[in-house]
Amino acid sequence: MTMLALPLLVGALGACSPGYVLRGAWEEGKILARRRPIVQVIADRRTTPETRRKLELVLTARDFARDSLGLRTGESYTLYSEKKSDTLATVLSAAYKDQFRAKTWWFPIVGSVPYKGFFQEEDARREAAKLEAQGFDTYMRPTSAFSTLGWFNDPVLSTLLRYDSVSLGNTVIHELVHNTYFAPGKISFNESLANFVGGRGAIALFCGRDGPDAPTCTRARQEWDDDLVFGFFMGELIHDLESLYARTDITREQKLALRDEVFARAQRQFEQEVRPRLKATSFSSFVRDPLNNATLISRRLYYDRLDLFERVYDRRGGDLRGTIAAIIAAARANKSDPFAGVEGLLR
Repeated sequence: MTMLALPLLVGALGACSPGYVLRGAWEEGKILARRRPIVQVIADRRTTPETRRKLELVLTARDFARDSLGLRTGESYTLYSEKKSDTLATVLSAAYKDQFRAKTWWFPIVGSVPYKGFFQEEDARREAAKLEAQGFDTYMRPTSAFSTLGWFNDPVLSTLLRYDSVSLGNTVIHELVHNTYFAPGKISFNESLANFVGGRGAIALFCGRDGPDAPTCTRARQEWDDDLVFGFFMGELIHDLESLYARTDITREQKLALRDEVFARAQRQFEQEVRPRLKATSFSSFVRDPLNNATLISRRLYYDRLDLFERVYDRRGGDLRGTIAAIIAAARANKSDPFAGVEGLLR
C-alpha cells in the first residue's frame, strides 16, 4: 500500500499536557533549525543525484499545485530538512469497541481530531496502553510528513524522499490541499478531499508532464483507481459494522463477538474479491494488521466517500481546478456537514 502521510499537527499547535506541548515545540524547533532552501540543496555538489531528482520533483509538484490547481502554497515546500530517522513521528488513534466512534483530542485552530502525534514511539506506546486499559481499541502507525495548515513554512523532510516519484508528487499536492482549506473538526472530509486532489492531481501532473503512455502516468491512474476500489470496499464494511453496533436486541459481549466475525469475513472478501482488482497498490496492512475500530477509522479518514468527489469531477467534465474550487465553496457554505454541501453540487 502506498501510504499517504497523515498530516501531523505538531505539539506547537496543540494543547494537551504542558510536557506534550513542550516536547512537540522542541522537536519542531529541531526540524526548523535544520532547514535549507531546496534550490541550495539541489545546487550543492554533495547532494546525491537521487535526492536532487526528488527535490526537483517536489518543486515541480508545488508549482503545479499552485498554477494548475489553484492551491495555496505560501512558502511551504521551498525548504528541506534532514532527519536522521526514517519516521517523523508515531500517530496514535483510539476508538470505542462497541461503537464506530473515535476517541478525539482537541487542538486549537483545528478542533477535535481522532489522532495524537508523538515524536517518541515509547510515548505513544505508553499512551496506547493507558487507553487499552480503559477499554479502547488502539492503533499506532508511523508518519513521514506533517502539515501546519499554512501557519508555518512546512519543509520537505528527508523522510518523504523514500517515496517513489508518483507517491511523492501525490503527497506534496495532498498536503497543500490542507494549506488551502481545512474544515475544523471535520477530519474525515479534510483527508478524503486531500486524497482525491492528491490522486487526481498526480494524474494531471505526470500525464501532462511525461505523456499519457509514460509509466508515471499509468502508475498515477492505477493508484487512483485502486483508491476508489478500496474506498468502496471500506464503505460497505463500515456500513455492516454500524448496523451491528446499532442493534438493541443483543448484549455488548455479543456485539463484540459478532464484530470479530465481520472482521474475518471482510479480510476474506478483501483477499478473494478486492485484491485481484487492484492494479498498483496492495493495501497489505489491511490483512497484516489486526482489525479493530481504531484501525478502520484511521483508514477511513482517507477513503470516506471518494466516489462523491469523483462524481463531481465527472459532472464538471474533468475540470480538476474547477472541481476543487466548487467543492471548497460548497464545504464552506455547509460547515456543519461539508459532505452534504458537496452532494448539493450533483443536484
